[in-house]
Amino acid sequence: MHSLSIPEQAPLVDVIIETPRGSFVKRSAADKLDFISPLPCPFNYGSIPAYLGSDGDFLDAVVLGPRLSSGSSISVYAWGAVGMIDGGVYEDKLICAQAPISEKQRRLIILFFMVYAKAKYLLNLFTGQKGRNSCEGWRDAASALARATPCIYD
Repeated sequence: MHSLSIPEQAPLVDVIIETPRGSFVKRSAADKLDFISPLPCPFNYGSIPAYLGSDGDFLDAVVLGPRLSSGSSISVYAWGAVGMIDGGVYEDKLICAQAPISEKQRRLIILFFMVYAKAKYLLNLFTGQKGRNSCEGWRDAASALARATPCIYD
């Protein structure tokens, strides 16, 4: 695996936590039950309401660090992104933390999302949803934000 570059200036984003680290229940931004996992979530998982991802939902974000409560908001740096294809649709998942993340952390995050894509494929097969699922690897956070659609609130 080639060395991954880390930006000198990571974008600061505001993330709303939907699934706390260690939770078995994955909820959407609208607090709708998405699914119940057989394994606990290794990260705080949420979204960035300032942007829409390519799937039409708020841009997904993973927040590394201690467990955060569901519904909490945190300003955190986006150090990179993981490209995912879910049901045939490409989406970015921003990887956020208060401090830069290590090469080892990046490798573990990619491994998690590779396993996640396989599990999502099986879930989609079981529920009859079509489309490919895969982890497309590490991406630059600024590029992921540029691909997203800014939300304009009146």
